[in-house]
Amino acid sequence: MKSLKQLVQPTEELLIEAFFQESAGKWRSERRYYTLPDGKTKEIVSAIAIRFLPRQSSELIALAELHSLAELDSLACGAEVTWDSVDANTGEQKSQGSTIFGAKENILYRDRGYTIADSVIAKYYFVNPKTLCLRSEYETSVFEEELKLIGDRYRTRQTIISRAGEQMMIGQYLEKRI
Repeated sequence: MKSLKQLVQPTEELLIEAFFQESAGKWRSERRYYTLPDGKTKEIVSAIAIRFLPRQSSELIALAELHSLAELDSLACGAEVTWDSVDANTGEQKSQGSTIFGAKENILYRDRGYTIADSVIAKYYFVNPKTLCLRSEYETSVFEEELKLIGDRYRTRQTIISRAGEQMMIGQYLEKRI
């Protein structure tokens, strides 16, 4: 028999659905990357668009197929994220693209990684309903990320990239809804 706390406790899938819905929209991201151990910095500005994807959307079914999931409609929800990034100091184009996220239980499936075009997975959890933490591992690297919603107009992000147990880069982001 479940306790009252278990009955009202939101599941990870409900939390990620609310987080993706609250994140939907257009954002201006101002980022600073610190290369370790030398401390060199790089500043990037990105235009980001986030679109919420409900269960059984064609994008999530395609993502489930890409990951060879047995049930193609098993992803609870997701998000499509597109970005266009430039160097904040020179205006030089840095990257442009999109990715699809799909959630099932405590795993986020992606059609591509941060640094590779191959599909990847990340484990996720919530510190609280407004703070999402992710951990991805691929190509000898570990990516740990925290995303925090602050009211309805701001998000902060922090990414730590490690290789062989050593931190290589820290990214800090302030994102403003536009």
